[in-house]
Amino acid sequence: MSEPTKENRNNREPRQPRRNDAQAADKDEFGSATVAINRTAKVVKGGRRFSFSALIVVGDGKGSVGVGMGKASEVPEAIRKGTDQAKKQMFLVPLVKGSIPHDVLGHYGAGQVLLKPAGKGTGVIAGGAVRAVLEQAGVRDVVTKCIGSNNPHNVVRATVAALRQLRTVEEVARRLGKATEDLRG
Repeated sequence: MSEPTKENRNNREPRQPRRNDAQAADKDEFGSATVAINRTAKVVKGGRRFSFSALIVVGDGKGSVGVGMGKASEVPEAIRKGTDQAKKQMFLVPLVKGSIPHDVLGHYGAGQVLLKPAGKGTGVIAGGAVRAVLEQAGVRDVVTKCIGSNNPHNVVRATVAALRQLRTVEEVARRLGKATEDLRG
């Protein structure tokens, strides 16, 4: 076998990293965001034993989003468990032109989150925990306000509660047995 000449080496295609099909589907299908990582300590005879919990948001950016929490003695394992749980908890968010269809208030514990639709180009006006959920869901234009608790766990769960309350005009019309034109006025 002959040695490739300098000309042939420069004309080659760049090598792509190898990934199996499961990794490729998993990487391309969902995006994830780590909202919070918490460290706890248990005092034992020999000292302290640490464990970690991770709050993870997973979404496809097209209306599907899920939230999960994983606990383990190592951070990467806690993140993996949280991601797996979030994928199991996924639900669809109705989107209208990159925003939400109507105002909604969600609450969980002492945390409340108000979500309001916004015009095109407004962007996601939200704090860290709410922003992570909305961006993973694919919401591009929305205004939010956190009321009460600013604990990331309560805020994320309140945001999910608000998103689960959203209904499109078509869904409401179907439920009421009316035409969509009658509801729009």
